[in-house]
Amino acid sequence: MSSLPRPVAEAVASAGRAPGRPAVPVGRIVATALQILDEGGADALSMRLLAQRLDSGTATLYRHFGNRAKMITKVVDHVFGEVELDAEMLAEMSWDQVCRSVAQRMFDVLSGHPKVASLLVEQMPMGPNAMMLRERCIAALLNSDFPPHLAARSYATLARYVLGFAIQLAGSTDQTDQASAPVLFQDLTPSQFPATLAVADTLPVLLKDEFTFGLELIISGLRQLRGDG
Repeated sequence: MSSLPRPVAEAVASAGRAPGRPAVPVGRIVATALQILDEGGADALSMRLLAQRLDSGTATLYRHFGNRAKMITKVVDHVFGEVELDAEMLAEMSWDQVCRSVAQRMFDVLSGHPKVASLLVEQMPMGPNAMMLRERCIAALLNSDFPPHLAARSYATLARYVLGFAIQLAGSTDQTDQASAPVLFQDLTPSQFPATLAVADTLPVLLKDEFTFGLELIISGLRQLRGDG
């Protein structure tokens, strides 16, 4: 049995152990996870690969998040944090301007992370950034005399509309399709496809243009439901 006092013995034993890996900031973990998602999608993101990128161990990641699902939830909310909207500016806007601004900004952000957008199909975003975005938009609708059920459905529809287009961007070939459109339509028989040939010069419509057009249709429909005429 050692004759050293217990505190001294513990200090000596601790000094003989190999130093552990340094702590990794949560922000760096989230940023690296987002980079992996952007590169290869959800299937590419594993705790093992993330730990390798961080030059750390999986145990460190689990201490921060508990499991992979919680880590992905954090990453998704980090993306929603990129949707920067000034609260005071929103307060001065009309409800339709708020809807347009929120939807457009969400689309712009998710366009930069199209492979992240598919994760939202499986889960409703409930992180603090997503919650605040929802809160501000619904508040604008309620303050403009939208009934609660219409305010809730309006935001849900806008959010799903944005998500649908953002997911399409993950596999978009807009530029290729636009360039090859004349070739695709030149062999059509005029007697069978007169309408298509009449608009062939404007096809296909770019996703971003489709998004803007559809958003205006939604807002126009909400005006009618609200009773604006």
